[in-house]
Amino acid sequence: MATFKRFEEIEAWQEARKLVKQIYSLSKTEKFSRDFGLRDQVRRASVSIMANIAEGYERGGSREFIQFLSIAKGSAAEVKSHLYVALDQEYVGEQRFNELIDQVEITARKLSKLIEYLRGSEIKGVKYKA
Repeated sequence: MATFKRFEEIEAWQEARKLVKQIYSLSKTEKFSRDFGLRDQVRRASVSIMANIAEGYERGGSREFIQFLSIAKGSAAEVKSHLYVALDQEYVGEQRFNELIDQVEITARKLSKLIEYLRGSEIKGVKYKA
């Protein structure tokens, strides 16, 4: 909020964007792409991470931002869970699975750190400035 001029500058958003790119790439593969339910669900969950970071930031208040970051963190856990299904269905190999899980965890850690920072900060957000 204080150090960001645009949501695109937020490291958690940048990491979430990388994850979305990887999820879309994976879910285009032949076997995975035919599982329409799982494919669509994991894609929506990954996009939700990015979208909630952006929307929360643009709300202009730190409390709302924290709420949206928490939702984004929940979506990260959802992506992780869907990746286990993909692994169990052999839509993804062990190595690629581990790479994707690492990216989810990097994103979730960035979200946690930002939430922690905002909770301890005096910053209320631009909508509270006179």
